[in-house]
Order: sequence, then C-alpha cells, then structure tokens
Amino acid sequence: MTEENLFEGEEQPHLLLVDDDETFTRVMARAMSRRGLRVSIANSADEGMALAKDDLPDYAVLDLKMEGDSGLVLLPKLLELDAEMKVLILTGYSSITTAVEAIKRGACNYLCKPADADDVLAALLSDHADLATLVPENPMSVDRLQWEHIQRILADHDGNISATARALGMHRRTLQRKLQKRPVHR
Repeated sequence: MTEENLFEGEEQPHLLLVDDDETFTRVMARAMSRRGLRVSIANSADEGMALAKDDLPDYAVLDLKMEGDSGLVLLPKLLELDAEMKVLILTGYSSITTAVEAIKRGACNYLCKPADADDVLAALLSDHADLATLVPENPMSVDRLQWEHIQRILADHDGNISATARALGMHRRTLQRKLQKRPVHR
C-alpha cells in the first residue's frame, strides 16, 4: 500500500485525526488524503468531538495521551455518535493494559508510534485487532520513555530549560543533568 488511492470509485470516506502533535497530524493528513480519504484534524478531544458532531467521520485515529481528555475518553463518545465508526488508538506509550482497555471500549485496533500512513490505514481496514501484536515485543524501557517525555516537554516549551523543569515538577539542575546524558536506548 504505497500512496495509492484505495477508495477510487467510492464516495470519499471521512477520517478524523485527533492528536496534540500538530506536525504529526499535518503530515498524516497529507498522506491519508493522497490515499483517498477526506481528512479533518483536531488537536484535542474536545475539538475532535465538535468536528465529529458537525461532520460525522467514517474513521477516527485518536492519540492515547493528549492535553485534556485522552483518546480513551473520546473513543466511546465518538461511538455514541455512530457505532459503525472504525476508531484506532495510536500511542507512543504502549502497554498491554491500555491496548486491552482500548479494545474493550470499542476501538477497532491499537497501534504503537512511530507508525506511518500505511500502518494506520492497514490497522483501520483490518477486520479485527490481534491482541498478540498490539504491543511490541520489546517496548521502550522506562528510562527511554522518560527521555522521550522530557524531549517532548522541552520542545513544547521551545527549549526553555526553566519552563520545562517547572512543567515536569523537577529542579532545573536535575533536568540539565538528565539532558547532558546520551539518549537511552530502547
């Protein structure tokens, strides 16, 4: 499946992307549009719900962890609007617990980041989720997750160490020491 329009001859399906990573949503929206989907973007659960009420999507891709309500909170609300909607939970913080919870709440699938448009589309179009493959065999270590989280918060604060330290609830010098270390491998 490489950037081909999979929906030729059909009415253009509507995909709702809900993720607080604006760069990710912009890139994913462009890639999904090339594959024949009409895409709407929301950067929060509240914004996603408002868009879904105005223009009901056929598919939705929800980030698990966002500012405000998570994808797991938004998931059943979207399914109340349309029980046939196929909803995928996408996360950089995969765990068996959240994968099972997502499926219990009605997600058609659960996918770990990084994922490209082909991965997302395959997960949305699959008949059912395979719980054995939902979480990678060797998920990120706690140290690596912490490193990734610090980098994300640092980026959110435009590289400002003091603001990042405040947001993380740690001392500025502690954060500086952590940032001086090399990234932790998986």
